[in-house]
Amino acid sequence: MRMTTSDEELAFAAAGGDGRAFSLLLERHYDRLFALCYRLTGAREVAEDLTQEICTALPRKLGGFQGTAKFTTWLYRVAVNASHDWRRREATRARASAGWGDWEIARQAEISEARDAQRWLREAMAALPQDLIDTLALLLDEGMTQAEAARVLEISEGTVAWRMSDAKKRLKAMSQEALEDE
Repeated sequence: MRMTTSDEELAFAAAGGDGRAFSLLLERHYDRLFALCYRLTGAREVAEDLTQEICTALPRKLGGFQGTAKFTTWLYRVAVNASHDWRRREATRARASAGWGDWEIARQAEISEARDAQRWLREAMAALPQDLIDTLALLLDEGMTQAEAARVLEISEGTVAWRMSDAKKRLKAMSQEALEDE
């Protein structure tokens, strides 16, 4: 396709699935489309994202191009509508996030506490005898039953149960000691 092919002809061809026509349309109009998105949003990053969104949706949208207006007019209308959609999404996010600030702070605190508890548990488990570590790893980390762990460790189920009880007692004592030290 030559440069003499009109935008409208390219749009109809691209709507029919002609990838080369679509590429030519983007080559001709991408920079102007980006510039318009930048003017509509006022932010380079947003304009880049919005331009990419438009280009991604363009093959589907070209089916609605009727040729009653210049292709650029139609394309700019698509860009304006996309920027309006973007503003609405941002406004919705802003409203939603305004009420979620305290919730997010509490959620982050919970995550931090859980991370600290996991760190403490890893460190406390490392201080246990190896036979207890092996048993805990199979039961807790691997989700095995006591019978499965007994087969792996080649010990009786009763010994697995005793090890778990012993590990719990030791971890509880370490926890109490850590609380007293605070």
